[in-house]
Amino acid sequence: MMHNLTIPPVLIILFLGSVPALALPPVITFNDDGGWCWFEDERAIVQNGQLTIGTVAAGSLNSSRKGNIEATTYDLATGKHVRSVLHNNLQFDDHNSPAFCVLKDGCILAMYAKHGPENRIYYRISQEPGDTSTWRPEQVFVPSQDSRVTYSNPFRLANENNGQGRLYNFYRGYKNSFKPSWMTSNDDGRSWEAHGLWIDFPVKQRHRPYVKYTSNNHDTVHFVFSEGHPRNFNNSLYHAFYRNGAFYRTDGILIKSVTDGPVTPAEATKIFSGDANNVAWPCDLHLDDQQRPVVVYSVQKNSAGEDRADAEADGDHRYRMARWNGSMWHDHQVAYAGTRLYAGEDDYTGLICIDPNDTNTVYLSSNVNILNGQPNSSGHYEIYRGHMNDLGKTWTWTAITENSEVDNLRPIVPMADNDRTILLWLRGTLTTYTDFDFDVVGMLFTNRQQKILDLQK
Repeated sequence: MMHNLTIPPVLIILFLGSVPALALPPVITFNDDGGWCWFEDERAIVQNGQLTIGTVAAGSLNSSRKGNIEATTYDLATGKHVRSVLHNNLQFDDHNSPAFCVLKDGCILAMYAKHGPENRIYYRISQEPGDTSTWRPEQVFVPSQDSRVTYSNPFRLANENNGQGRLYNFYRGYKNSFKPSWMTSNDDGRSWEAHGLWIDFPVKQRHRPYVKYTSNNHDTVHFVFSEGHPRNFNNSLYHAFYRNGAFYRTDGILIKSVTDGPVTPAEATKIFSGDANNVAWPCDLHLDDQQRPVVVYSVQKNSAGEDRADAEADGDHRYRMARWNGSMWHDHQVAYAGTRLYAGEDDYTGLICIDPNDTNTVYLSSNVNILNGQPNSSGHYEIYRGHMNDLGKTWTWTAITENSEVDNLRPIVPMADNDRTILLWLRGTLTTYTDFDFDVVGMLFTNRQQKILDLQK
């Protein structure tokens, strides 16, 4: 059942009493040259006290790095950095950033691909468990000779394959379909099998649904998706999940077996109804502490479907959150997202992400006042932390960056394995997805610091 609640964000003001104001942790530069898109996950993971971040280098400081697919390892105890190159000069395009998955033996799988011109999905596995400073030789899988692939979203379902575990990689482009596709491995990546489409939008125009995935890493994969690119279609937003060889709606009603073909929007659960002035695009998806899906997404409010170079087309974008409470979706506006990042991609926003360690907390990038949409003081995209109260009727907001001289974009928070929360983002300039100059930066918060932030106005 779809349930849309339009509730404007409210700044909650608390009397702090003896609660001290918190000085934010220092900003750490993890990589001096790197970028990422947002349709491959996980772009950063924490394993055995080490943070691993996947990026594509622009070569802005060293031209020999242009198009490098890189993994940065950061030891959370010592602060030691190690940057390794997964593939030299693959392609300068932020869509090619690698995604990571932990294998049964604790080693890390990295998967990546070019943005559409090839049929090749590349992957490497770390030499040692939990250590991504050294990697085994690169391997290649070709789903079909006529495939044209991009994106990688690897997950491992430990309960499948008679308890031995099965790897899934969700990518785009099986047999040049332009559609979400899937492949599996029963031997932790030594061999793969292509299975075809995962999602289809059966219309004459060549659409590609955009998808965000998440998993409980045992037996279930959740996914939210649109009909197509927002420049081509007035997107709604849909949810379904996979378990034990079958697709299900959010409420657990069986859709069909995966052997019966891909899921379509008409078969899934509609979360948000799009129209010409409300065009949706998924940003992030995680499961709450009751294993229920929570999604954040952007909506373009005007000039939908248009592609103009003038400032009038900059648009008004909003961030929204939808969460399943066990019987219905609660969907509400979170904040003003600001204008497009650049002409030609009028639905590109600074993005919003969920803290997977606390799905009541989000981080977002916006170049306007997030409460009213008016211009901000810096003229740049800034990062904000929001903590939700009473199903989103009120929020506690904290500015993570202020008065910046460059943009702060595309925040992500990896799942932590200790008492830290790790916030990462890109700081610099994005001209297009093949022309950017970013530092990969972030902050490390303790749980105590997070609790203080929840109480600050």
